[in-house]
Amino acid sequence: MFPSQQSLKKNFFVPSAGADAAAPSGVGLYARFAFAGAVCCAVTHGVMTPVDVVKTRIQLEPEVYNRGMIGGFRQVVAAEGAGALLTGLGPTAAGYFLQGAFKFGGYEFWKKTFIDAIGIDAARENRTAIYLGSSAIAEFFADVALCPLEATRIRLVSQPDFASGLGSGFARILKEEGVLKGFYSGFGPILFKQVPYTMAKFVVYEKAAESIYASLSTPKDQLAPSTVTSVNLGAGIIAGTAAAIISQPADTLLSKINKQKGAEGESVTSRLITMSKQLGVKGLFGGLVPRIVMVATLTAGQFAIYGDIKRVLGATGGVEISK
Repeated sequence: MFPSQQSLKKNFFVPSAGADAAAPSGVGLYARFAFAGAVCCAVTHGVMTPVDVVKTRIQLEPEVYNRGMIGGFRQVVAAEGAGALLTGLGPTAAGYFLQGAFKFGGYEFWKKTFIDAIGIDAARENRTAIYLGSSAIAEFFADVALCPLEATRIRLVSQPDFASGLGSGFARILKEEGVLKGFYSGFGPILFKQVPYTMAKFVVYEKAAESIYASLSTPKDQLAPSTVTSVNLGAGIIAGTAAAIISQPADTLLSKINKQKGAEGESVTSRLITMSKQLGVKGLFGGLVPRIVMVATLTAGQFAIYGDIKRVLGATGGVEISK
């Protein structure tokens, strides 16, 4: 009397939850990776702006801001008001939105490119090298986008009366110093800082997450979303701590070189060598504790937000090479 289920399937299209939309691939997939990376970096760096303001002040004026992170907060608020803790928020959010898109999207792209080049089995055996290479290349291009806005941020934080905000500060540096000297004087230091930082960040995250998942009795693809987010947070804290320590000397040099103009005819390399000698080991690691707090927190937040946005957007097509 009634048609069979097989007959219905043959003659009619019956939509299902899993068939509502095809899984993204190609450009669509990597655009989702880039968007998720842009949002997670802009949000986390934006939220951590007050900590970054204090950290930068400690690095630039250690003789004044010498009371630790909490004391530094109090000094800034007492001298300039609570609003000073948000100095540089505009260039921070804009810069790291761009950087996050190139960093996370590029990491996924280059990881897939290397896997395709050598095959999935060889990739699993050499996954640490793939993590390191993919993150280094992605970070290079991310820093090209970030550097002008980072230079503007540091100038606003170190010289509060330099400009009223992102637009005016950016325009003034461009007019007075030009593109290369004004925005890319710190490109060497930012690469020196960000490339090792990002390499450590991704490889330690991947390894930490792999170890955490291996310790759980439930397979990864059967875990609740909240559990996956918790793993991302935990692995992110470990990765952020390692990355902060590795990149601290370059972060200090970056803050110093962007604080003021260099002497006429003085190269970036000579400035870096002079600064390193003046600072010494202790000076290069000034502000390490607040930076660990900042970087570990934002890295954990980044990987948690990144994973959640990817899941919401259906961007689950990345290649896994963890064992």
